[in-house]
Amino acid sequence: MTPLNRRTLTVAAACLTLISASACGADEENAASADSMTVENCGIDVTVEAPPERVYAAYQPAIEIAHALGISDRLIETAFLDAQVLPEYADAQEQVPYVEKLPSREALLATGPDFVLSGYNNVFTEDGAGDESFGTRASLTRLGIQSWILSPLCPSADGLSDEAIDPATVSVETIYDDLRDLGALFDVEERAEEVIADQQQRIAAVDQVLAGADRPSVAIVLLDEGGGIRVAGGIDFGTRIIAQAGGVNAFADLVERRHVAIDLEELIRRDPDVILTSTCCDASYTRQDGAEEAQTIVQNPALAGLSAVQNGAVHPFLFADRAAGVRIAHAIELLASLLHPDLAPAIQDETGQDGGE
Repeated sequence: MTPLNRRTLTVAAACLTLISASACGADEENAASADSMTVENCGIDVTVEAPPERVYAAYQPAIEIAHALGISDRLIETAFLDAQVLPEYADAQEQVPYVEKLPSREALLATGPDFVLSGYNNVFTEDGAGDESFGTRASLTRLGIQSWILSPLCPSADGLSDEAIDPATVSVETIYDDLRDLGALFDVEERAEEVIADQQQRIAAVDQVLAGADRPSVAIVLLDEGGGIRVAGGIDFGTRIIAQAGGVNAFADLVERRHVAIDLEELIRRDPDVILTSTCCDASYTRQDGAEEAQTIVQNPALAGLSAVQNGAVHPFLFADRAAGVRIAHAIELLASLLHPDLAPAIQDETGQDGGE
């Protein structure tokens, strides 16, 4: 879907079709409507009469996008960081209210938002998918609150969660679409284009270094309480991060949910070249906090024969670094250095980034 199809000036465009100029903006109500804007997000029309001023941001990707777009001063509250925000957003994040847990619908409404920006779809499901739910997006619209889900993880319908993600949406380009559309809604188009250009340039630099390199298989492994494990499947954005970093998701064929439970035998059978942890969820976390999870995998006798274990390629990795948002360039640079350590100096030279935390 092109930006032209996604974005419309609802009344102003209609006015152009009228012969009489007096038919448009005849009174203050019509004039206000002429300034409204409608953008489609995940199949839902998002209409604002003016740039939103009271924005609630839930989850790391949404919080960091708000800071990247320069609307930190419009954030009335932020919730549920998976790790430390990127260094360039640390000062801005210090200036806005933060709560560790997602609020209930009632607590959300008590903050008086006119816009809710979420990194994931589960806050808009009927049951919250294990977390607090803000209610469906339609129910918020009826209260005059517009909302946005980051488009790489769009559900097929309002109120649904991870089991309804269309794999075709899980794309880096979808992030750029979001930035452009949010830039238009918040009246920060120039800032949005600057953010996009930075991401594109850095990712292109990695592409150039990795041209012709081998593509190791990678498994993102989540360790559950009780000893079970899950892996990031094909509809998780981590699949795109891995691909852009010069690898392939060993579990890309699993697309029923973002995180799929498997047994150890399946992990052994697929024998990934590289294993990443999925360390989460605390606003203080850095990659170093995943070292214990990495050691748990390495020290499991059942996994001793895995190629990743044998070759010392079990790496701490943050859940936040496989999210669909403005961390993509950072995450790709980091992961490319992990997957291709021989090329790490060239990646650093080309991107100007050290890949660290």
